[in-house]
Amino acid sequence: MATATTAVRGPLITAWSVVSPYGLESAQFAAGLSSGRTTAAPLDQAIWSAPVDTACLVPDFSPAAVLGRKGTRSMDRVTGLAVTAVGQLLRDRDGERIAGVGEDAALVLGTNTGSAQSMMDFTRDSLVQEKPFFVDPMRFPNTVMNCAAGQCAIWHRLKGPNTTVAGGRASGLLALNYALRLRRSGRARTVLCGAVEEFSAARAWLEVHTRRADESESVLGEGAAVLLLESAEDAAEHGRSGLAEVLALEFGVFHSDDQVATVLADSVRRALARSGVRVDEIALAADSQAHGVRGLGERAALRDVLGGHCPERIACAEPIGDTHAASATFQTAALLTAARAAGGMTGSVGLVTSVDRDGVVGCAVLRLG
Repeated sequence: MATATTAVRGPLITAWSVVSPYGLESAQFAAGLSSGRTTAAPLDQAIWSAPVDTACLVPDFSPAAVLGRKGTRSMDRVTGLAVTAVGQLLRDRDGERIAGVGEDAALVLGTNTGSAQSMMDFTRDSLVQEKPFFVDPMRFPNTVMNCAAGQCAIWHRLKGPNTTVAGGRASGLLALNYALRLRRSGRARTVLCGAVEEFSAARAWLEVHTRRADESESVLGEGAAVLLLESAEDAAEHGRSGLAEVLALEFGVFHSDDQVATVLADSVRRALARSGVRVDEIALAADSQAHGVRGLGERAALRDVLGGHCPERIACAEPIGDTHAASATFQTAALLTAARAAGGMTGSVGLVTSVDRDGVVGCAVLRLG
């Protein structure tokens, strides 16, 4: 089994934005989680033609409706979600760009495949049209995995490093890890990092055909979540305080599902050791609510590490659905939301864990601000 460790003192998460099935605003996400309201709703099959009847969709979302018609004619759903979330993070209440995030800021975006729907649609057109090249060239960029990150940079004038990270459910944590590396290497002072996932008929079909016998059918969700990562000095200069300090990130690889508990438990222990954090300091824990045997392994790993200690569990997959590539960043945003709502958690620790069916586990240890 393979492992990787990153432990960094100093970088802070100072802001976050979420576009979720609760709505386009981060405040709607926070209010929705607080209420416990589920967002699952029947699908209009005349629109979606999907093999599922229910999904957790961002309400009334389309790129043109949210971003305007200019520049969105060929924009697909996953790109629209990402561009919207980044825009929400970069604008203050008056619609002005927030201070301290200039054109040299970096962007790291986690995904799974980009847009499976765009890939399949473009491929289908090349097969069914009179000639294979009778396709819409404007839609070809959507088939590339880094399209969403590139469009975010274009729309929001981000000229720093622009990276797409694909790691299934762990994509959000892997993106955060990459963001820390950019800062540590001096390639960027300020980094926007997050992840995005869309709902589509293509994604639903892929889920149906790859679901294993031990996995129950889950309601698919969608959305995008983005974190702002900067130093304490830069944050203070621009009037922002730290919501959390990123203490450590750990990743591991399992080769069979019966290894999940061991590999994840080892990863969490290493992260805590590198952070100098005791188990009893963990106040909040946000697990990925993985499916089937892997989910059992994730929960077993947490019981093994935590022993008799019982931090508050933060679960966001149930109300907003399976957001797959975006899930770890949604977990992080949910944890920060819970910490703010509870109050009095400054100095406490939050733990985020993720398990992906392709063999990656990950965890993040955060010191709450």
